[in-house]
Amino acid sequence: MSDLPFHITSLAIEEIKNIMLNKGIPRKYGLRIGIRGGGCGASFLIGFDKQKESDETYYLQDIPIYVDKKHLMYVVGISIDFEETQEGRGFTFERRKD
Repeated sequence: MSDLPFHITSLAIEEIKNIMLNKGIPRKYGLRIGIRGGGCGASFLIGFDKQKESDETYYLQDIPIYVDKKHLMYVVGISIDFEETQEGRGFTFERRKD
């Protein structure tokens, strides 16, 4: 439960809270961040899930955030944002260049 190894923008936090409040996400669920697939086909994932034994747990504005320890090295340094465009709306992931 230390500092976040990734960044979540205020717009993304606002949307996460909105989803949790308005989409019936159970209170015992938190935000899950990770990857799916592998090699060249890997992509980031974001969703809501129960905490698992293999998770690192973080908190941001009272939102529990779960990252499987196996996924942690892949999400370190990413920035998660939310955007609405003519093509649609959704969360975006970008590798930070600090």
